[in-house]
Amino acid sequence: MTSDSSAQRKLFTDHPIWEEDDVRNGVIATVVLPEGVDMPLDYIVPNELVVEVEPGRRVHVPLGKSNRPRLAYCVAVRHGEIPQHPLKSVVGVEDEKPLLSERMLELTGWMADRWMARRGDVLEAVLPAGVRLRRRVKRVPVLVVTGEQGNRRPTVNQKKILDAAIQPIPLDELLKETGVSRSVVNRLLRTGLIMESGSIERQPESDSIKHSFCSDVLPVLSVDQEKALQAILYPLQHGTHETIVLFGVTGSGKTEVYLQAVTETIARGQQAIVLVPEISLTPQTCDRFRSRFGKVAVLHSHLTPAERHDHWREIAAGRVSVIVGARSAIFAPAPRLGLIVIDEEHENTFKQATSPRYHARDVAEWIAQKEGVPLVLGSATPSLETFARCMSGDWKMCRMPERVGGSELPAVVTVDLRDRKSRSKGAISPRLAAGIQWALNSGGQVMLLLNRRGFATHLQCKSCGHAMHCSQCDLGLTLHQPGSRGICHGCGLVTGVPESCPSCGVRDIVHRGTGTQRLEDQVRSQFRGIRVARMDTDTMRTRGSHEKTLTAFRKHEIDLLVGTQMIAKGLDFPNVMLVGVINADAALHLADFRASERTCQLVTQVAGRSGRGPRGGRVVVQTSTPEHPAIRSASTHDYEAFVRSELPIRKALLYPPFGSVIRIVVRSAVDEAAANWAKHLVERLSKSAQGDEAIRILGPAPAPISRIRDRYRWHLQIHGPSSELLRDLVGRSMAGLKTPQEVVWIVDVDPVEML
Repeated sequence: MTSDSSAQRKLFTDHPIWEEDDVRNGVIATVVLPEGVDMPLDYIVPNELVVEVEPGRRVHVPLGKSNRPRLAYCVAVRHGEIPQHPLKSVVGVEDEKPLLSERMLELTGWMADRWMARRGDVLEAVLPAGVRLRRRVKRVPVLVVTGEQGNRRPTVNQKKILDAAIQPIPLDELLKETGVSRSVVNRLLRTGLIMESGSIERQPESDSIKHSFCSDVLPVLSVDQEKALQAILYPLQHGTHETIVLFGVTGSGKTEVYLQAVTETIARGQQAIVLVPEISLTPQTCDRFRSRFGKVAVLHSHLTPAERHDHWREIAAGRVSVIVGARSAIFAPAPRLGLIVIDEEHENTFKQATSPRYHARDVAEWIAQKEGVPLVLGSATPSLETFARCMSGDWKMCRMPERVGGSELPAVVTVDLRDRKSRSKGAISPRLAAGIQWALNSGGQVMLLLNRRGFATHLQCKSCGHAMHCSQCDLGLTLHQPGSRGICHGCGLVTGVPESCPSCGVRDIVHRGTGTQRLEDQVRSQFRGIRVARMDTDTMRTRGSHEKTLTAFRKHEIDLLVGTQMIAKGLDFPNVMLVGVINADAALHLADFRASERTCQLVTQVAGRSGRGPRGGRVVVQTSTPEHPAIRSASTHDYEAFVRSELPIRKALLYPPFGSVIRIVVRSAVDEAAANWAKHLVERLSKSAQGDEAIRILGPAPAPISRIRDRYRWHLQIHGPSSELLRDLVGRSMAGLKTPQEVVWIVDVDPVEML
């Protein structure tokens, strides 16, 4: 009995077995820090926070020996055995509800692997700053008269306020209606003659969410448009995923196909995301969507954080059926997604230039596959990667070779600048000048493309040949007027242009090359009395400036528009009778394997702005290499001819779309440090790839632009048959690598810029 009694007492005096099991089990949260730590971390969730901690919310956790509090993203929660080594505990929860759905968390993990990025960077990119900071749109107080005027005699301005506020009125409306200053209102509030009776949440002033009339009458489609629409509607109606490429010449009515596909999507109670290359450059596309549908959210870079947060909530609540935006709009939290459209899918702006260096087209395909919805890609000049996917049968291509309304593609005249008869003192050849005069005399408008901003592209001493360069970059200074400022287009450094040569001291500095400023001046002096405007990043800095200029051009308040590549995108002006390309070779010979493709796309796109009206149009292309396949194909409106000539070259070299590329760029304030680290990376990569003949490692070598912002740049390229193979190679080679403090390096998977 004694032994039995002792055993029973031990059950209560010692820690019982079941209590030990309970201690070893608990709730563990896996979190990702926005910065500082690359790997995910595990924390114990205390009992009082178990209900609140869930994937998609942000939590407060201690970090490091000092237990410094940090905000982190909770990406997973599991119930199970707690590891033997001690875990720290979550100390708080930041968000009232999850900011990211399970699908979006899955997407961020995929993106981090796909583009070899920190998951924290991906989470920050997916979630707008306005949402992270919980910026809310401003609340405006509502004011009303108290009725306690007594013997006071109000001033004239005070009387206006008191009369207008007999009924409750928001402050902003009160000030607008009366025209008085805020100080008058503040004085009346202090004296008790008016009071606040509440407040209202003011919607964004940007008009980026807009209600409008939704027309039930849809335009009649052409045969090609109808075929394209039916190709989209089939997977839409059957709830399946398919990628459809609309390969249509400029003016073939691709936008109307998008509109009618979105109409069907809304009719099914679903939402549509429409991506455009740059929202501020395509106001006409946005206007067409706004005029067709009842409520449209337009997401762009000019929105304030508060406006972005407001749009995020409206979209997530399902109160907006159509979302139009640039690259990051693909992350809009549409709970009933039914369709994704990417217009001008070939544009480089769909590739993020900073970490995470994702491509919106690839992200859209992943989302469309997971959600089982159609993805529509549209362009008059699809990227070669897109063409290859269609040729392999992965994607479906719908051709739209004719313009709608019976208008013809404009005739293209190529001016060979090597011919002395074609030359002139300025940038405009006699043939182009005659075309401009013809269009103006006919009552039409003119667009001139020159993809170099500034006045003169470089400054040089005529006596000794010394060229003025940026002190921080390996780039020549561009002359900007007024003020004779030398500006570096790499780092933005502004410096005064010296009167004498810094090298030889002779006062003989000349301005060579032509930018959009000089071209504008030449046009004004050569064609007097016409109304001229210029569109480049120098003139389009203020909010709404793009739309203001394009609206004036649409109303024919401008006769001739000079601009960089921003005038080549998504613009439909029926009165444009002539388009001139000042220098089609500007980017043709850059150190980039995509240079020919981009040149053909740009010239084809800008040529398509002409001849959309009943009077037709012409295009004049000035070039020193008219025989180049890119120029020849663009001049004949035969983009497929360029594709047929370029694909065999890409295949022979195993360049995309027949292979993959990873580019690594190393930067340092010390040239030798950057070079040595680049060599070290090549050695590690070569060792890991030893024996694999399918992989080529090129470099290291100085980057084409070898110095930017006082940082020397070296780069190397890894070529191989697949992105997965290359990512695995880089991951294995760089495991455990410690980077010197003086060096910074980045990995760009499937780069679109090689400079």
